[in-house]
Amino acid sequence: MNKPSGGRVLKFGGSSVGTPESILRVKAIVDAAPRPIIVVVSALGGVTDALIALSESARQGGDAFRQGLDELRLRHHRMIESVIVPAERADVAQQMDALIDELASILYGVSLIQDLPAKTADAIVAYGERLSSLLCAHLFEGAVHYDSRSFIKTMRKDDKHVVDFDSTTPLVRQTFTDLSHTAVLGGFIASDRDSGATTNLGRGGSDYTAAIVAAALDAEALEIWTDVDGFMTADPRVISSAYTIDELSYNEAMELCNFGAKVVYPPTIYPVCRKDIPIYVKNTFNPTAAGSIIRRDAQPSGRPIRGISSVNEMSLVTVSGPSMVGVIGVNRRIFTTMARGGISVFMVAQTSSETSTSMCVTPQDGPRACELLDAEFAREITDGAMNPALLTENMATVAAVGEGLRHTPGIAGKLFSVLGRNGINTYAMTFGALETNLSFVVDRSQLRKSLEVIHDSFFLSEHQDVNLFLCGTGTVGSSLLEQIAAQRETLLREHNLRLNLVGICGRSRSAFNRQGIDPAHYREAMENSGTGGVEEMVNRILEMNIFNSVFVDCTASEEVAACYERLLDHNVAVVAANKVAAASDYANYAHLKHIARERGVKFLFETNVGAGLPIIHTIGDLRSSGDNILRIEAVLSGTLNFVFNTLSEKVTLSQAVRQAQEMGYSEPDPRIDLSGKDVIRKLTILARESGYEVETTDIARHDFIPAPLFAGSLEAFWENLPALDADFERDRKRLAAEGKRWRFVATWENGKGSVGLREIPQGHPFYDLEGSNNIILLTTERYHEYPMLIQGYGAGAAVTAAGVFADIMRVANV
Repeated sequence: MNKPSGGRVLKFGGSSVGTPESILRVKAIVDAAPRPIIVVVSALGGVTDALIALSESARQGGDAFRQGLDELRLRHHRMIESVIVPAERADVAQQMDALIDELASILYGVSLIQDLPAKTADAIVAYGERLSSLLCAHLFEGAVHYDSRSFIKTMRKDDKHVVDFDSTTPLVRQTFTDLSHTAVLGGFIASDRDSGATTNLGRGGSDYTAAIVAAALDAEALEIWTDVDGFMTADPRVISSAYTIDELSYNEAMELCNFGAKVVYPPTIYPVCRKDIPIYVKNTFNPTAAGSIIRRDAQPSGRPIRGISSVNEMSLVTVSGPSMVGVIGVNRRIFTTMARGGISVFMVAQTSSETSTSMCVTPQDGPRACELLDAEFAREITDGAMNPALLTENMATVAAVGEGLRHTPGIAGKLFSVLGRNGINTYAMTFGALETNLSFVVDRSQLRKSLEVIHDSFFLSEHQDVNLFLCGTGTVGSSLLEQIAAQRETLLREHNLRLNLVGICGRSRSAFNRQGIDPAHYREAMENSGTGGVEEMVNRILEMNIFNSVFVDCTASEEVAACYERLLDHNVAVVAANKVAAASDYANYAHLKHIARERGVKFLFETNVGAGLPIIHTIGDLRSSGDNILRIEAVLSGTLNFVFNTLSEKVTLSQAVRQAQEMGYSEPDPRIDLSGKDVIRKLTILARESGYEVETTDIARHDFIPAPLFAGSLEAFWENLPALDADFERDRKRLAAEGKRWRFVATWENGKGSVGLREIPQGHPFYDLEGSNNIILLTTERYHEYPMLIQGYGAGAAVTAAGVFADIMRVANV
């Protein structure tokens, strides 16, 4: 059968097509690529997980899934509006809606029967690639869309979908006999060769799709476009000094992928390796980077180890006993038993005496593996000829990979000598006949140290790491993560600093990963992880015991603030947007400051007052230089300033308060702001940082809202607040006529403080304060006649997150 020769197959992952900006980068890459080309795309970043979540929601019954479905539709429509030319938008949107309507019908059916058969689950997740490939086909000029299900065929084997190459290869060749245009297809999805039902190739299967097509067409090259520069010498989230491997052999790439490197889906390599087709791993977001090349004749690296990878969670199953010595067929029985149970073994170590065989399996498979093996050898165990299978849990496997291993005498001795000198015990090891993968098993608690030791010994490079534990994923926390994600590369390049998010927790979900959590995809990590809560996080911080740890509190929780003492006492720095601790009893505040000084760690809370404004830091600098704070006069509530700046003939008090809440300026319960409690806490903190011993109860409060509105429920508050509108409008008109404006002012002077609503005349620095801005006047011994003025945004998630970020930088001394 005729088939095209040459050409390239380009695969783009979910992160590459996840946003309008990234998908336009993909377009630029595709437009610049030499023809002929075939483009394989994954679902938009996070969509596959969203589809799985929709499936589970529908299975629970009811129509709760519809909200997620609407969000999915909206996301794709927004993508159309952002990247498709106006003339084609309506047509693309119509085709998209038709697919999403199909999906809605399937989900509705699932919700009715409250059951999710595997066949239906496969059909649902396929919509991610069906939608993204349709979008991209309209994005690339002169492109033609192909449905991968018509030529990627699978069959059932051991309860899994595997590719039927006998059917697939001729269908691929038949489909792509003419490549005068750009071909676009979705990865991951396939169909059963017999029934035609939709199937898939598993998570990461888009890489595999691209490799199958490339091999069938004898392509010139396979390009995997992802969000990293290529294969790294080690996981850069663990080893900050890791760097990109310029080229590596098929064997090296396969070993690294099978042992945890997630750059390329492991089955991808086999089809193209058989045809000697090179694989280029490139970064969509850094297309000028050289990337990594995987090919048969890769140039020697000059180092015995090309890279390090690891399986972070595994169990060791050991079969032992004197009857195993010299007995033919024991290993056959072991591995036949494992295969029948559907248990994959990814490393085997056997003693030369043949008295024991150890196998690495997933933690989920470990207990079942022992049960099956004990049943298989029940008679021998009863007779005492063999021992019950031994399960050793909480282990990890490290693989040092490189073609140079076979050419370096004593490399294994050097590696294990380095581990031994650092107190790391190995439980099993294997060095295959090809001598490209030296693997060993360690206790999981020693994994990070093992990787660091090997990389330092064989690559000798390092960066400064700051390891972050973030508590709170609300508006401030999520904004902080966006800023960290956007700034990480700049910090690494310009300051040799790597911010490593190793833990994140919310009220109900949390995620922890020594290798790091991508701040751009933290929600997915939390969804696939354990329960939340600060107690869980603190325990994990202490268990992990990572150097340069910083606990970042983006909550308003008393429970979270109560953990600061324990963290500081264990040399964990604390950065808090939470005001509770700094405004708590003076004795507690002073105690926390004392522990921080004693332990030599930072306890920073700049954003407690003025969001991102450098108020607390400035007061600290003034006092450190010998100045004394004599008077503080400030507008510290962005919420209240917004409210009083928003009041007009058309906007009543109740409407202004509602706007403040909806725009995220106020606390969830705006009465905290209206009561002045929040301002009292802020003034207390400023007075304390200025050297005064003061409690919040020492601050006089002058209310402008009647007390009964604070006594009832939040719902009652909203119902009764409009009753104040008329009086406030009357007074507002009076103030306007007098050339005055309302400001809620905090004052500290002569050891006394107060907060309350004041009428500010024209000409006063507070008069022209706009929006939700804050302003503070500091009168000191040096700044006496002309007080120091600090003014700017005093509310909002972005500026508060920026202030938290600045405190993190102070911990890092950048």
